Amino acid sequence: MLNNVTLGQYYPVDSPIHRLDPRVKLVLTIAFIVSVFLVKDASFPISSFIGYALLLGFIILAARLSRVPFKLLLKGLKPLRLIILITFILNLFFTGGSVVWVEFWIIRITREAFLQALCYSLRLVFLVSGTSLLTLTTSPIALADGIELLLTPLKKLRFPAHELAMMMTIALRFIPTLLEETDKIMKAQMARGADFESGNLISRARSMVPLLVPLFVSAFRRAGDLAMAMESRCYHGGEGRTRLRVLKITRGDLLACGVVAVLIALIVVEGRFLPY
Repeated sequence: MLNNVTLGQYYPVDSPIHRLDPRVKLVLTIAFIVSVFLVKDASFPISSFIGYALLLGFIILAARLSRVPFKLLLKGLKPLRLIILITFILNLFFTGGSVVWVEFWIIRITREAFLQALCYSLRLVFLVSGTSLLTLTTSPIALADGIELLLTPLKKLRFPAHELAMMMTIALRFIPTLLEETDKIMKAQMARGADFESGNLISRARSMVPLLVPLFVSAFRRAGDLAMAMESRCYHGGEGRTRLRVLKITRGDLLACGVVAVLIALIVVEGRFLPY
C-alpha cells in the first residue's frame, strides 16, 4: 500500500500541463476543488450527474494533456479505498428517502441514499485525482516558487511567505521518502520475524508501534542533515533571493484559466437551471 501513494511525487515529462505557470496551476486546482462542491447533490434523478460527467471529462482531458498515465492516477486512489467504501456505506444506510429499494429488518436503502452515497464517493475520487495531477505535473521547486509568489502580498503584514512555502514544499517532498523508509523498516523487521498482517485490527495496530521509533529517528536525522546542508549553502530565507527561472503568464496559462472558467460556469448552470 505504501507504494501506491502518489502524493508528493513528480512525473517528469514535457507536456502542456507541465509547462503551465505553477501559480496558475495552484489557483486552478483550488478552483477545481470548489467546482467539485458546486455540483448539486445527487439525491435526485440521474440527470443530476451531468456535473460529475463534466468533472470526469476535465480530469481525463487534463491527464491526456499532461501525459500522466491513468494507471498512476488510479494508483493514488488505492490507499483511500477503505475511506471511500466507508463513506459510501454510511451514506447508503443512514440517509433517508421516499423511493425505497430494499427494506429488511433495520436495513432500509432508498434511491436518494444510493445516489447521495455515490455522489460523495465521487467527490473524494475527484478531489484526490485533481490534487494528484498538481503534484505529478509540478516540481517541488516550482511549487515552492508558486506558493511564495501567491503569498507575496501578505509580506506587507510581515507574513513569512517564503518560509511557509519552503516548509510546505519540503513536507510534500519528503512524503515519498518517509514512505520508502517505512517500507524498508517493515521489510527489515519482517525478515527478523515480525508479523504485521495477522490478527485483528487492534493487534495489527500494536504491531505497528515498533515502526515509530526508528521512523522518527530517521526523520529527525534527515531533518538535521537538511538543515546543515542549507546552512552550509548560506541559506538565509527569502531576503535578496534570486531565481534562475522567472515565472511569466503565457497564452497557455490564460487558455487553461478559460477552460476551468467554462467548467465552473457549466456546473453552475447545470445546478441552477436544468430541471430535476
